[in-house]
Amino acid sequence: MSVTIRPVEKSDIQALAGLIEEIERFYDSTDIQPLDERLAQVEEALFGSPPLASALVAEDESGDLVGMAAYSFLWPSAGSTHSLFLKELYIRDTLRRQGIGARFMTELRAIATARPGCSRLEWMTDSVNPDARAFYRTLGFEEHDGKIVYRAGLDG
Repeated sequence: MSVTIRPVEKSDIQALAGLIEEIERFYDSTDIQPLDERLAQVEEALFGSPPLASALVAEDESGDLVGMAAYSFLWPSAGSTHSLFLKELYIRDTLRRQGIGARFMTELRAIATARPGCSRLEWMTDSVNPDARAFYRTLGFEEHDGKIVYRAGLDG
């Protein structure tokens, strides 16, 4: 199957909202955000003024979105440089292990390299996700110790 990696477009919002639901189910979430809220938040995040994030999508031969890589630029990184931070890499389970993830990582590296002042490509994965950890190792990436992730909900 042929898959195209490309920047997300406004016409992808509906399909991307569907992929986000798949991601939530992959992580065993039982509290799925209603579709209308998801659609509005995807549009605001990727196409608001200013956008909060950027994304690449994987589109199959029939035009269906089968994967996404959502990222943002973070500052500061090393000294006064910035980094491309990959927040989410997701490929539909039926298409995993076909090189799509590696293609996403190659494209993300190219985006980071082309941006003046960008010194790093960074991401995280869950320690309990052996498949993701093995995937990154096959690409030659090493795990780094030393960071502890904190998270605070902002319900209210």
